Amino acid sequence: MTFPQLGSIPSKYKKIVILGIVVIALVVGIGFLTRSKPIAVVLQTVERGTVEASVSNTRAGTVNACRRAKMSPSAGGQIARLLVKKGDRVKKGAVLLELWDNDLHAQERLAQEQLKVSLTRVEEVCTMADAAQRDAVRSQELRDKGFISAQQLDRALTDASARQSACASAKGDIEQSKSRISLARAGLERMVLRAPFDGVVADISGELGEYATPSPPGILTLPAIDLIDDSCLYVSAPIDEVDAAKLKVGQRSRITLDAIKGRTFGGKVRRIAPYVLDLEKQARTVEVEVEFDKVAKSDNLLVGYSADVEIIHDVRSQVPRIPTQTLMEGNRVLLFGSKGVLEERKLMTGLSNWEYAEVTSGLEVGDRIVSSLDRAGVKAGVRVVPEEAKPAQ
Repeated sequence: MTFPQLGSIPSKYKKIVILGIVVIALVVGIGFLTRSKPIAVVLQTVERGTVEASVSNTRAGTVNACRRAKMSPSAGGQIARLLVKKGDRVKKGAVLLELWDNDLHAQERLAQEQLKVSLTRVEEVCTMADAAQRDAVRSQELRDKGFISAQQLDRALTDASARQSACASAKGDIEQSKSRISLARAGLERMVLRAPFDGVVADISGELGEYATPSPPGILTLPAIDLIDDSCLYVSAPIDEVDAAKLKVGQRSRITLDAIKGRTFGGKVRRIAPYVLDLEKQARTVEVEVEFDKVAKSDNLLVGYSADVEIIHDVRSQVPRIPTQTLMEGNRVLLFGSKGVLEERKLMTGLSNWEYAEVTSGLEVGDRIVSSLDRAGVKAGVRVVPEEAKPAQ
């Protein structure tokens, strides 16, 4: 910029020219001093990787045992022996409790004695039947030789037949006695509660001397013993009905527990309910069961924990991806331009989840986009500088 020489300007205008030059200089100086500084932003690089599509439960799920038995004796009676306590681990077939059964033991002993009597009677009657049969054979020989009459032979044959029938009847008494013993033992077995599988005793209802009763149909009563098989656990969780068509048995899943922070467990879908629950209006869900892959004793997982599941229904590998948090409304991102000026870019996306979104068009691998969208002044057209990474602590 060139200014006219003051000597050529009439004196009455010199002051005005000088004042104008001073104002222009001030404006230029202020503009230089107050020009905006570039904004520091966090950048993310478009890279290739795996993107998973998944669905999650709408409400907290619950950890359940694959096998759980709330048991009561099949017959009512007074608790005579309680062989376990809460927290005990038992093996399949172990006796948990016994009811008073002295009367049934007496019936078994009576049946045993009746069996002994029946065996003795069979020995006696069948021995006599064998003797009568031999007499009948000899009588037949004597009749053939004419030494005895036909009437005597008939009496011998009739006696042999009657004694054979008595022998068969006595043998029938043996079978009856054995059946009575089996009946008595079956009654005794009903008074004993055994573990149907290996597990841990979760709860006991009743003490020695108290009366235990089975649960009649339609009447809810407390079980005598609650047994849990904690070697196999699964999560039962509700999934929104709109996502139900994406689910299949066997799909891989991730399980997180509120009680165990920072830990993710692997699992797979083992069951999808064949119906939709409509417990709440406009909140219809499908119950899904996700089984843990492997549970170690050191994990200390408890039945009843609240849990969340993420079921993976589609996976794409080695595709361009960006962090989901970098996406703005309308699938737009802020691209870091070559001169440090942000550019707004419209994208086409594929699979996405809470962590990553697949980029099908709009960006190339290696492009850098802004992830710190919440910072003041960050928008298209402003100059920015990449924020230096903080040193590791």
